[in-house]
Amino acid sequence: MTTRRHVLSTLLAAPLVAAPGMSLAAAHDVWDLETLRDALENDRARLVDIRRPDEWRDTGVARWAWPIDMRDARFGERLLAARELAAGRPVALICRTGNRSGAVMDKIRQIGWSGFVDAAGGMMGNGREPGWVARGYPVVTAAEALAALPPALV
Repeated sequence: MTTRRHVLSTLLAAPLVAAPGMSLAAAHDVWDLETLRDALENDRARLVDIRRPDEWRDTGVARWAWPIDMRDARFGERLLAARELAAGRPVALICRTGNRSGAVMDKIRQIGWSGFVDAAGGMMGNGREPGWVARGYPVVTAAEALAALPPALV
């Protein structure tokens, strides 16, 4: 019997590609970074940085974020564990510009999961809006973020 967890892992392991001109972030919940930062500061949301470890090292990781590389074989399992740890709070996904997090959100919606939102603009911005870094929002080093991961996400 195929579990929903297995289905999510399988879907998220597939290549993330959109047709030319198609928005990967279409038709899902998107939060602006100001709203997200306020929610994080007030313990009303959780944040998962789905970028690669080299990106975490280059720019740092948003304060409060759990870094979980979306290429990891256990990404789906770890993403669901993050949602469980969030205990009913929304789990925002952030990447560099919003494309990858939008693609992951699209796949999450396709299989019917709830409780996730996309962080508009990502860490570096996307031409339409400045990202977390350009806004001067707090970041920590990759090493600090990884050290602070809850055991269920390791």
